[in-house]
Amino acid sequence: MKSIDQVDISGKRVLIRVDFNVPIDASGNVADDTRIKAHFPTIGYCLDRNAKVVLMSHMGRPKGARVDKLSLRPVAERLAKLMEKQILFVDDCIGEKAEAAVAAMKGGDIVLLENLRFHIGDEKNESEFARALAGLCDVYIDDAFAVSHRKAASNAAITEFVKVCAAGFLLKNEIDYFQKAMGNPERPLVAIIGGAKVSDKIGVLENLIEKVDRLIVGGGMAFTFLNALGYEVGNSLCEKEMLDKAKSIMEKAKSKGVKLCLPVDCVVAEKASADAEAKVCSVEEIPKNSMGLDIGPATTALFSESLKDAKTVVWNGPMGMFEIDKFSKGTYEVASSVAASGALSIIGGGDTDSAVHRAGVSSKISYISTGGGAFLELLEGKTMPAVEALEKCGDKS
Repeated sequence: MKSIDQVDISGKRVLIRVDFNVPIDASGNVADDTRIKAHFPTIGYCLDRNAKVVLMSHMGRPKGARVDKLSLRPVAERLAKLMEKQILFVDDCIGEKAEAAVAAMKGGDIVLLENLRFHIGDEKNESEFARALAGLCDVYIDDAFAVSHRKAASNAAITEFVKVCAAGFLLKNEIDYFQKAMGNPERPLVAIIGGAKVSDKIGVLENLIEKVDRLIVGGGMAFTFLNALGYEVGNSLCEKEMLDKAKSIMEKAKSKGVKLCLPVDCVVAEKASADAEAKVCSVEEIPKNSMGLDIGPATTALFSESLKDAKTVVWNGPMGMFEIDKFSKGTYEVASSVAASGALSIIGGGDTDSAVHRAGVSSKISYISTGGGAFLELLEGKTMPAVEALEKCGDKS
């Protein structure tokens, strides 16, 4: 896979697949521009070389229909403010309007095309749609890691119709950091997996057992493992249909010499609410009418000890319902322990990203991934269709 700094883009029409799928508030303005800023290194590199920059992205799931509230127009306005530069917004991504706008571009201009998913051809990876997009450029750059696990016309089929394809800096960094963590890591390699359900991450857990030295399991999913060990978990989230899978993972960890860390105590309440009365109890003593909503202090100490000598840490999923203050301490303290470990630390998933920022330690994390689903699929050992497409494309000129 070539990267943008390995291809000639000077003065050329460069079509960049970005991820501008950002939240829009009730007033129709961008509520969080983190994803927009993440692409600035790639966009800036193109501008420095007097390229004609054409940006394309999806927003939401309009399923081929034109939905006004999913227009990228507010993104164009925010981008213009952030870059202090005029951005030409085109209200279609293919066809005469798009072609005319690109044809009129000068070096250093930026055009943002309308939502790709207003055409069903993108999600369906249709060749004709991809060919129309390819006609807008000399060079194609994929910088959208967050959708690299989805095969779409704008990140897969398009590579068949463009001679020069490469990865932008964001996509390259995501893959490079992941390879450092999982390809040939400094050890001990510790994975922290939290969140609600075992069923959502069974493939991740099974793959990690083959690679890590320690596996820390927290969040709602931990109660399925605890129940599989014979503990009563009250009203805690527990997937009875996953008990055999949980047992299998624990047995596999033992046979591989992987230390599997589970909670030994938890913060419980009768309901997941800010006004609920919370208390700490051991996992052997969870009341029948209560549910576990955070890891307890003994577990926090146990998990922190497991992280002290880590050289590489990969983390996806919070340790509890951290959105509610009284159930947030475990997640924040684990975040602080990851930061204090000095390990190469890579975090993925929107909830984990948010927790690390709220804990005030984001600057001490080596890399925070921009893709939740894509990050999970990498952890599961799956290949990324968009990355495969870039690898096949190379430089055909």
